[in-house]
Amino acid sequence: MWRRKRPATRLAEIQQLYRKYASGQMTLPAISLLSFLHKEQMELTANEGMVENLIDRYEIEETARDNRSMTFEGFLRYMESKHCCVFNQAHTSVYQDMDQPLTSYFISSSHNTYLTGDQLVGKSDLDAYICALRKGCRCLEIDCWDGQNMEPVVYHGYTLTTKLRFKDVISTVEQHAFEVSAYPVILSLENHCSQQQQEVMARHLISILGDKLLKEPLGNPNTAALPSPNDLKYKILIKNKKRLPQNESEDAAGAEVEESADESEDEDEDEEEEEEVHQRKVKSWSMRKAGPKKKKKKVAVADTLSNLAIYTTSVKFISFSHSKDNQNDCEITSMEENKARELVKASGANFVQHNHRFLTRVYPAGARIFSSNYNPQEFWNVGSQLVALNFQSLGLPMDLYDGRFQDNGGCGYVLKPDVLTSTQRRFDPGCIQPRQRHTHLLLKVISGSNLPSPRTTKALDLFVRVEIHGIASDCRRKSTHSVKNNSLNPYWDAVMNFSINIPELCLVQFCVRDQTGRFSSESVCQYTLPFMSLKKGYRWVPLRSRDGCSLDSASLFIFVWYS
Repeated sequence: MWRRKRPATRLAEIQQLYRKYASGQMTLPAISLLSFLHKEQMELTANEGMVENLIDRYEIEETARDNRSMTFEGFLRYMESKHCCVFNQAHTSVYQDMDQPLTSYFISSSHNTYLTGDQLVGKSDLDAYICALRKGCRCLEIDCWDGQNMEPVVYHGYTLTTKLRFKDVISTVEQHAFEVSAYPVILSLENHCSQQQQEVMARHLISILGDKLLKEPLGNPNTAALPSPNDLKYKILIKNKKRLPQNESEDAAGAEVEESADESEDEDEDEEEEEEVHQRKVKSWSMRKAGPKKKKKKVAVADTLSNLAIYTTSVKFISFSHSKDNQNDCEITSMEENKARELVKASGANFVQHNHRFLTRVYPAGARIFSSNYNPQEFWNVGSQLVALNFQSLGLPMDLYDGRFQDNGGCGYVLKPDVLTSTQRRFDPGCIQPRQRHTHLLLKVISGSNLPSPRTTKALDLFVRVEIHGIASDCRRKSTHSVKNNSLNPYWDAVMNFSINIPELCLVQFCVRDQTGRFSSESVCQYTLPFMSLKKGYRWVPLRSRDGCSLDSASLFIFVWYS
């Protein structure tokens, strides 16, 4: 329907659509508008009532409204409204089932939440927690260390990062936890404090958070092993290790403390390696000699803090089989990205099965001293719920993160697709059997409007790159040609086709880039959304700047179809 040559502006494209359905009449009758919605926009549920509402909302010419028709100006207002955004507006509110156990959701999670820069000399700031919460983050990391005057502090240990008082962090969380989402917040404590200061931490948590703090298991949870986001609305959960029950004798008690340190501290060994990296960088420590690693003396968890770990008790990951036989449903394991990546490659299906029952947190490698991020998609592909990133770092990983979690009203909880929760078949994202019928996605990138220009001395040579991020066999990218010296209204009229196995896991990114050389380009702006949130038909794409901010007037005009 759009193979013939068209004028090279968005306005001209919309005018041509209007004329086609007006069929020579001065205005577009309601019945013709309904035909347009059915045939071009694939709004198959549209009816006369919907058309009437659109005319009342977007048509301001009184005669046309009385005649139940639409002028071109009214049609243009409709085409540039939220109704024609590429992102399904039904997904801007919570629409998913929120009564499933926590393991059934991707949960927005941050790493080193307190930092605004790198992990060596970066600044710690309470605003970082506020920003994360306002982005819908539901799992915050708090690195806790002994401070002066018996006041625990939050910072990246053994580095020159600045320090925050623990109680100020908790007060900030209390104030902002539920500003944008009513669903539970998890405080992931990386606890390095003495027992005395752990007692202080527990007192602050209880006194500052009050009724928001989950202090005991729910009286009437759903039938699942873990409660649901709905069960835990407006509650704050503590992720920390638990102290094992102590025997009567001091020797036995001491032994159990050691066992707790060795077996139930999920992140200690990996975090110690991170600390060593920073110690070498900041203090120029010499490399350790080869041989058995000398363990630091462990400090047992204080009872009052231990008692606050209800549904998110930290335990060390040993193996999938060990977890299956020994791990409780209310226990959570954490692993560094490289360890998690090895498990994805070696046993993706078992990883998916593990995440059916247990919560898993993945966090960036300690070598990422400048707070860079990994691609979160590889761990979403196996159903890991808490895939933690450095929110202060810009780039593709955070673009994907923003795209994933704008779904379901931006509440920070996105229901995992059936392929990751079904017990009827084993799913391995690395070993996909070819489907008899793939999902075919057709995109036509038509034009751009008011695209940003970071350079003032020269107009940009812009092209659009469309990337599909999902399981490995679905990852693809295609680009338009570049339009020379035009960022006001570039026109590409480029058709792209994609074949997709698991669309439910895919994210689609539209990236506008400046062709800076024959083989080089720079990102100008982008927009990322879940495949399942794509609207069919003629749509506009609301572009975001490189720092993730909305660019109100900048957009792409595209056509979408898939089956």
